[in-house]
Amino acid sequence: MDLSLMPKLSLLERHLLLASDNKDLFVEKFEQMIQMRLAEDRGEELDDDQPFDVNRSLSKQQGISRAGTKAYIEGQGQMQAKYSVPRDTHEFESKVMYKGIPIPIKIPVAVMPETVGDFSLIKLIQKFSESHGKAVQPFPLHAHLTTNGPNTHPIIVLANALLTQKRVIFLGHNLPSGEVAEAVLAACALASGGTLRGFTRHAFPYTDLTKIDDLLNVPGFIAGVTNPTFELHPEWWDVLCDLPTGKVKISSKIEPATVTEGMVYFQQQNPSFAGLVGGTSRISAETDLTGDQAFMQDILKSIAARRGERVIRAKWRDWVIKFTRIAAAFEEGVYGASALYIGGDDLDMGSTGVNGHGYVWVDEPSRQKELAGNVTRIEGWRNTRSYYSFIQDLAQIYTIRPLKGLDLHHMHDRLRTQRLNPAQSREIYIAFSKYIFSYDEICLFLSVAPESHAGLFYLALGLFHKDREVRTRTADLLERIGEHEAGQHWWKGLSRFEKLAYMRIRRETDADMRTKLEKEGLSPELERRIS
Repeated sequence: MDLSLMPKLSLLERHLLLASDNKDLFVEKFEQMIQMRLAEDRGEELDDDQPFDVNRSLSKQQGISRAGTKAYIEGQGQMQAKYSVPRDTHEFESKVMYKGIPIPIKIPVAVMPETVGDFSLIKLIQKFSESHGKAVQPFPLHAHLTTNGPNTHPIIVLANALLTQKRVIFLGHNLPSGEVAEAVLAACALASGGTLRGFTRHAFPYTDLTKIDDLLNVPGFIAGVTNPTFELHPEWWDVLCDLPTGKVKISSKIEPATVTEGMVYFQQQNPSFAGLVGGTSRISAETDLTGDQAFMQDILKSIAARRGERVIRAKWRDWVIKFTRIAAAFEEGVYGASALYIGGDDLDMGSTGVNGHGYVWVDEPSRQKELAGNVTRIEGWRNTRSYYSFIQDLAQIYTIRPLKGLDLHHMHDRLRTQRLNPAQSREIYIAFSKYIFSYDEICLFLSVAPESHAGLFYLALGLFHKDREVRTRTADLLERIGEHEAGQHWWKGLSRFEKLAYMRIRRETDADMRTKLEKEGLSPELERRIS
């Protein structure tokens, strides 16, 4: 199997590709790999260090075209159509020779942690949502698992069980072992979201009674079985997912959640919300404090609308990232500091709106309610393998992350969720324009403003700011994003109204420049030739 023409993407590029449904994203990297191969075939050297220019892409320079469903290389002689660009840049097309027969296969270009095998999150979610939708079967209350009370959605119970390192069994009586193993691997990817680790290492896609002693020695395992005997021994598992019936069961012998210092501190600091902690009160059960009920409704609507596997995985990744950011906010509020946030002091801009970090809520009551709904789940997660692995991953990512002293996610969320006055929004727009320049910095910004979450809409609102400097500098930043290899697709997603505003600001800037040059006695044409 030849993978030499598959581009190697950076971490930020993989995040962008996984979060986007655009089949042309990073197509230039495939074209560049092919041009390098053609240059090698001709004995030439191709300079791959030159920066990307949307107006001078390799497809225009070297004759790469995308005809029909494939892009072909217009070479000469035998080289013609020798290499092709994939129809979908999310997958690299290759071949494996088996007994002289070439078998076409597709390899994911961007693979995130805990993604093993060919599974379907849609299939897993539908399996355990159908019975819940027909007749809601209340769960026995458990602080770590039933975060929305006894009527918590089964998929949320499963996700909570995996996050808090419970023993999970997938039972598929009279089902093929491959189907059971697929459910186990899908569950690992569900809880991971491509962000957390530690699930697949302790997963047993298929096991049986002969290995029960070894299985019980593993804390927080995820196992697939077909023997119904496992259901008769609730002391062996904490959560059992019955695949034939589509029901999730909480063991009658599960250990109760211990009361931690963090829970006590939170209740002492917020006595008015103390009764909402744990999902045991009537108010917490009827009120969607965590937002999980609305999230699952959105997931099921997306599945019904046939949005596709890629969209569902991206939504779950957003859910996991949101959970980790809320956990960091909880730790900072209760313990005074969080191991989930590595601060940077290299950018001191003197503004709390720009120097702030972490998850953003609309107001303080919303913050306290959501924290109250997540307290027990967070405390259960803080002593797990995935928690400590995530801390290690954050430390490694921090070393290669651009803009270490600036939380772009926090700043963009403030524009998206809060009602800011002109001075506050001005600080954020000016900071965006001041610090986002390089290729990786633009990738980082695009990762916090994916196309599925309105893309550049909130940034483009700066084109209508009352301050002219903000409008001009926002237009400059949008121009840099439009020239970016991935940002050009975000630029195309802007509305016609926003693009007209951009063009108007550009015309005003050019007119001011001409007036300034005329006052200084320089001809605009001469200045253009000099530049």
